[in-house]
Amino acid sequence: MQRPFNNKVSASFVFGDSTVDPGNNNYVKTFFRSNFPPYGKDFKDQTPTGRFTNGKLSTDLIVSYIGIKEYLPPYLDPNLSIEELMTGVSFASAGSGFDPLTPQISSVVSIPKQLEYFKEYKTRLQSAIGKKRMEDIINKAVFLVSAGTNDFVVNYFTLPIRRKNYTVSTYQQFIFQSVKQLLQDLWDEGARRIAVTGLPPMGCLPVVITLNSENAILERGCIEKYSLVGMEFNQMLQNEVNSMRGRLAHLGTKIDYIDIFTPLVDMIQGLGKHDFDEVSHGCCGSGYLEAGFLCNPGSYVCVDASKYVFFDSIHPTEKTYTKLFIVNRSVVDSMIQD
Repeated sequence: MQRPFNNKVSASFVFGDSTVDPGNNNYVKTFFRSNFPPYGKDFKDQTPTGRFTNGKLSTDLIVSYIGIKEYLPPYLDPNLSIEELMTGVSFASAGSGFDPLTPQISSVVSIPKQLEYFKEYKTRLQSAIGKKRMEDIINKAVFLVSAGTNDFVVNYFTLPIRRKNYTVSTYQQFIFQSVKQLLQDLWDEGARRIAVTGLPPMGCLPVVITLNSENAILERGCIEKYSLVGMEFNQMLQNEVNSMRGRLAHLGTKIDYIDIFTPLVDMIQGLGKHDFDEVSHGCCGSGYLEAGFLCNPGSYVCVDASKYVFFDSIHPTEKTYTKLFIVNRSVVDSMIQD
């Protein structure tokens, strides 16, 4: 198969939360799982894999577009072949975040632990194929980081703990420092093509609307103050990525920012909403609150998930992930061109 730009990308490695977790949590003692219907209802063979959506994640679409493989598997799956490992895995864990408290809330894999797993992965690969080949794979791989929403939605705005010691802006700074640390750590471990995803318009997540609207049934508009927090954070992140790009370019490093905020706002509030029937609640259950084990085999499920922006009250449908991928394809293109 002809690859776009005849790219030489070897593999893809992914760190983050449920937006990029293909099922690592199936192997972790946590409630934050989705390896049961109706999740995966439009995946091949209607398999619930642990992806928090009806079909593919954007990471599956990216590896398939690059020409690496069709799906990016979870690292914690004990049955992965060495060939599968060589072309990349996701270390991401649903419910995780940059604040060390966030993964503790739901007993999932923290970001530093995901990085530990990556180091373990490198050791496993090295003993299988040798140091030189392992380093070559890492060097030609695309890395993706996608997390942060849980730090604000599940942690800061929901639990009182962090609000005692942090204002919104000092908390944004705190999360931002952790992102910077991860990017630096990945670079130290050999990553040379890194894309980092910003935050979504958090005030438009159905669960956030439900818990904050004056009338959760009738008034389903986005809660602007939450989205604004994400917008400010994204600006910090974008500035940092630009400055890192400048500092590291001469070392053969590509680093880029992926904007999911703008296209999601367009799909929910702008012209893009004409592609959907339903933009403010999920396809699963009532669509107001359900996610994870609240969205289960007993739940009502919409017939056609592609008419919905969200599959459950937090997570996008495959259709939404596809649109986000298409909008950001130019970023992927610049990552994979030599």
